[in-house]
Amino acid sequence: MSTQEAENVKQVKLDFDAECPSCSASIEFNPASGKLSCPYCGYESEIAIPEKEEEKVAQEMDFAMAEERGNFNWGVEKKTVICEACAAETIYDALQVADRCPYCGSNQVMEASAKNTLAPNGVCAFEITDKQAGENFQKWIRGRWFTPRAAKISAKPDSFKGVYLPYWTFDTKTSSRYSASYGKHRTVTDKDGKTQTVTDWYSTSGFYQEFIDDHLISATTRYDRNMMRKIEPFNLLNNKAYKPEYVAGFLSERYSIGLQDGWGQAKKEIHDHLHAQITSKIRWEKNADVVSSLRFSTTHDDITYKYLMLPIWLSSFRYKEKIFRFMVNGQTGQVGGNAPISPLRVTIAVILSLVTIAIIWYLFMSE
Repeated sequence: MSTQEAENVKQVKLDFDAECPSCSASIEFNPASGKLSCPYCGYESEIAIPEKEEEKVAQEMDFAMAEERGNFNWGVEKKTVICEACAAETIYDALQVADRCPYCGSNQVMEASAKNTLAPNGVCAFEITDKQAGENFQKWIRGRWFTPRAAKISAKPDSFKGVYLPYWTFDTKTSSRYSASYGKHRTVTDKDGKTQTVTDWYSTSGFYQEFIDDHLISATTRYDRNMMRKIEPFNLLNNKAYKPEYVAGFLSERYSIGLQDGWGQAKKEIHDHLHAQITSKIRWEKNADVVSSLRFSTTHDDITYKYLMLPIWLSSFRYKEKIFRFMVNGQTGQVGGNAPISPLRVTIAVILSLVTIAIIWYLFMSE
């Protein structure tokens, strides 16, 4: 994104008025209606949809043309924000780019772009409410077999916090030249009549191409990555070109993992994906049973990226003086998190498994 484009996004954010025209409270994005609404007087307003088709969704950005690619350790920095409604000064974590004034309740829509940072060019808006997130949590915890019954009954999520987290997506045309060995099994019988499986090995080489579309990389280091993976995937096709209205009333976070390091992580994951794809290709083409010693080199062409803000509900619950945190995908409602584990239930499961294995083994030997 050019400097001028970043300034344009910045100006759009600054021009957004989050004040309710009816009662002067702060209006918020409502996931249930997809509109801006006032939680106090019920006022609703449509979010303007651009007339041009290419302005409705986030556009792919040229990776080679990106001016700023570095990481930013925003978590240790602070900034002062002045509320336009009441002029109060508040100190925020520099990662936060949208919040509510603690004094008058007005929504604070901070610049998406800052010095030496890129601005988001797309957002996947919240589609489920905090109430729906709570209902999904209850279903999720009831399905935890190893969680104590008392925890399932008593677990009540604390108030939900809606957060937009930063993600990179990458598109690339990959071209890979490879070489490998593949084996075919056959059964042979020796002079004593015993059979055994032997493998005949062959060499192969070839060329493989694949277009990688919207490879997703988290751009934050503040949350448990394993937990975040549990709530994926997001519906990335249902994105919108960034508008401050979509983040009104929610927290948002700037990226701390920069574009360059994000691409580095994407390349590693794409390499693993290509390894699996090429292996499958060889097995299918050669009718092979096994593939070994696969080596390949890949070139990436036409690399593009998007900087998206994706919606997550955050909350926690307490059980036996311990706090358990969880997340809910703001689009799909998928839940991921930690739950208490009952040692007794785990022991029973292990015993039952061992008994089952013993019975199967006994029946097999009897036959």
